[in-house]
Amino acid sequence: MSEDDENELAHLVAKTVEEADRCFEIIRELDLPMDLVDVERVFGGERMVVYYLSENRVDFRDLVKRLAHEFQTRIEMRQIGVRDEAKLLADYGDCGKPVCCNTHLVKMPPVSMKMAKLQKATLDPNKISGRCGRLKCCLRYEYDTYEENRKSLPKVGSDIVTNNGRGRVLGQELLSRQLMVQMEDNRRVMVHADEVLSVIKKKPPTKKPKKPPRDENPNN
Repeated sequence: MSEDDENELAHLVAKTVEEADRCFEIIRELDLPMDLVDVERVFGGERMVVYYLSENRVDFRDLVKRLAHEFQTRIEMRQIGVRDEAKLLADYGDCGKPVCCNTHLVKMPPVSMKMAKLQKATLDPNKISGRCGRLKCCLRYEYDTYEENRKSLPKVGSDIVTNNGRGRVLGQELLSRQLMVQMEDNRRVMVHADEVLSVIKKKPPTKKPKKPPRDENPNN
């Protein structure tokens, strides 16, 4: 960037707050069902992008006309979601670091409550929700590892054989690949997955043969 470019960029940034305030006033005058999130002047000044939130479709034709007349530039309206709002405006997360969505995340990964349950995270919405109010993106980061370990470890309730004897799996610590095992003498010990020699498969219960239907007509 040349010195003139830097001066032009600084000028655009300085005007952004004033333009956002004016845009908010016009939205309020037109009584539009939308929430203004941010206003961005594209470098060069030939276009202004207005970011907004709305649960329904908004007829913003009058708004675009007034903004174009007010700022003498082309107006682009861009509807975004709450995650995108956090990406634009949020600063730091509960962990004390800059939020992932405006630092290194290129795509917003889908996050579900199933991921929190598998990782034994607290299910308190206030503690597992990010700045956007949705489930934290970081719940996704280690999910594949948890899921892989869950599939490879003996299931809860299965019987296993170790160097110390036979026992029954009571619980799993997926990230450390450890099992809570109740041994035959009723001791409960933590066993690493590498210490499991074999998993005893239980035989499925044998089905009793069905009795032939009784003939209700004794004359036949």
